[in-house]
Amino acid sequence: MNKKTPKEDEQLITRLRDVDTCRHAFGDVIKLYSEPLYWQIRRMVNNHDDANDLLQNTFMKAWNSIEQFRGEAKLSTWLHKIAINESITFLEKERKRNNISLDDEDSFLINTIEADEYVDGDELALLLRKAIATLPEKQRLVFNMKYYDEMKYEQMSEILGTSVGALKASYHLAVKKIEQFFADND
Repeated sequence: MNKKTPKEDEQLITRLRDVDTCRHAFGDVIKLYSEPLYWQIRRMVNNHDDANDLLQNTFMKAWNSIEQFRGEAKLSTWLHKIAINESITFLEKERKRNNISLDDEDSFLINTIEADEYVDGDELALLLRKAIATLPEKQRLVFNMKYYDEMKYEQMSEILGTSVGALKASYHLAVKKIEQFFADND
């Protein structure tokens, strides 16, 4: 996650709202947020090409609705929210397209991970990705945001519209399920 000061974020938003500087400012947004958003999406969809497509969709949606950005949340929070919504919509369409029930989703995700040519050969990392794939969607999302993105619960709460207490509970349950997955696959 990019660490920007509130002043830098404010200056970028001001440039985005100015007709003369908005295109260049949006280019800066893409440079700043492409990598963290890519990885947020990638951990949800588990496929490089799909993650790239969804990243492009995220930026197109942000560009098309930049006038509606009120600045009540941080720019990064707003972008993460768009990326997560794009990812969830994509996963729902994939479930329908492939006729996958919610009960079968974890095995579908594990197969996707195993087939991904961009996954390195690190067995432990692969096992962790498989363990994460067995989590329900919300727990998977919360675990990824906390573990990989090192997001604070307050920011996750803004992005997901869920209480901090519920997010902590989701993360705790996710960790327990991952520990159990490792114990079962030892």
